[in-house]
Parts: sequence; C-alpha cells; structure tokens
Amino acid sequence: MLTIALSKGRILEQTLPLLKKAGLNISSEELGSRKLVLNTNLDDVKVIILRASDVPVFVQHGTADIGVSGKDVLLEHGGLGLFELLDLKIAKCRLMVAARDESDLNQSTLKIATKYINSTKHYFQSKGRQVEVIKLSGAMELAPIVGLANCIVDLVDTGNTLKANGLTALDHIYDISSRLIVNSASFNTKHNEINRWIARIEENL
Repeated sequence: MLTIALSKGRILEQTLPLLKKAGLNISSEELGSRKLVLNTNLDDVKVIILRASDVPVFVQHGTADIGVSGKDVLLEHGGLGLFELLDLKIAKCRLMVAARDESDLNQSTLKIATKYINSTKHYFQSKGRQVEVIKLSGAMELAPIVGLANCIVDLVDTGNTLKANGLTALDHIYDISSRLIVNSASFNTKHNEINRWIARIEENL
C-alpha cells in the first residue's frame, strides 16, 4: 500500500490533473466527502488530505510515503526524514520582503512580521542584518500599516494584495513551487514502487 499526502487548496487543485495523467484518479464523490483518507482508482494507493504545513510532518514520520508540498513549507520544516525528489512546477509564487517604502528597511533592528520564521531569519542573517521576527498566521499586510513591523515576509503571486494595502515587494528571497517529497525509509523499502510513480509523474510535467 502506498499513501500519498496532498495539501488542501491551490496545490490540490493543480496536483490532481498531474496525478490523473500519471494514472491515479480520485472520484468527485471522494473529493466532495468529508473523509480525510480518500480511495483512488487503484487498490494499492490511498490519498490523505492535510493542511499544507502538515504534509512534510506526515511524510517525515512515515504516515505517508509520498507527499506534495510547497517549497515554502519545506524550507520551514527543514527536510528531516524526507527527500525532495521532483519540482512539479505548479502553484508557483515568490517569497518576498515587502514594505511601504524601501526606507522602511533602513532600521538598525528591523522588525519583520511573517509566518516564515526560519526562512526570514536565514535570509537576513546572510545579509548581516539584526532583526526581530514577529510570528503572524495571517493578515500580514496589516503589520506595517499599524506599526507592528517595518516590513513583512510573505508569498507573493500577482502582488495585488500588497498593492491594495499600500505595500511594495522589495527583496526576492526564494522562488516557490510545489515539490514531490518522499519518506526516506519508504524510499528504501518501497523503492521500485515509488520510482515508478516518480517516472510517471515526471513524464507528464
């Protein structure tokens, strides 16, 4: 039995057609149900639907053999217990530093609001900047407006949300896309089975 972990939302929507081309299909009835473990057209493959941040955790601990996760989530997770095997080139966006104005970054100690704590610290440490990182789960754009932070680090797609809130994307940290990951132990014990799926998916990218 092979278990595949998928993220809810945009990644799921863009992963399903790719899996279908590779021979794995999930019925609309299964997708429309409240079940978290979904049956597929293949008896030996199950799919579990998770929050994006939980996918690498389930793969790391072997509850799922394979997963599809955004690079932003993997950067925060750290990659322990899993291998990143394939860039699926879907759900693309950019991890950016944004502020009202570039002058807002000219602080001796920069206050940054983000949910990407590890990526933010690593980026600014590489630049030799002293920063105070404030963890937020949402409404990131509000932080500079109300004076909670000088800038934010967040995912940017079109940039429309930033613009609507008077912010500008200033520094590019990382190009983000969804990656195929595998549990390191499963890659040994189910090597042939997993490699077949990797080859099928890669053919259809």
